[in-house]
Amino acid sequence: MASYNRVILMGNLTRDPEMRYTASNMPVVKIGLAVNDRVKNRQTDQWEERANFFDCTAFGRTAELVNQYFTKGRPIFIEGKLRWDSWEDKQSGAKRSKVEVIIDNFQFVGGREDGGQGGGGPRGGRSAQAAPASSGGGPGGDYSAGPQYDPVDPNDIPF
Repeated sequence: MASYNRVILMGNLTRDPEMRYTASNMPVVKIGLAVNDRVKNRQTDQWEERANFFDCTAFGRTAELVNQYFTKGRPIFIEGKLRWDSWEDKQSGAKRSKVEVIIDNFQFVGGREDGGQGGGGPRGGRSAQAAPASSGGGPGGDYSAGPQYDPVDPNDIPF
């Protein structure tokens, strides 16, 4: 059976990035992302903005870059995949689950004036890409072979 698991989101960080490291010293960053959706209210016949909130995780060099250049409220464009996780709550014993976005790459969005991270260059933005998942340990696979990403030279970032 064929399958396809890709997600593209653009929104604002709901909190500062939370950087941690795995036992093998791999950087892992978690962010919250708010993405607005426009829906028409049938009672008032008016358009309304509704926020959707997503938990997102990045690994390796992508995690380092997100942690370095983003803070709460900043816009970001991400591409990744959905990953479902389930566990048993230690206190209540209830089964819990959630879906999170595993960030494969991202782009800076906006300009300096609006609090964004300013793009640049012919692609209109900078991007970074984490290593592809493999059948290794950890939530994102075995990244010990090193990340596969477009290198970002800090001197090329226009801020």
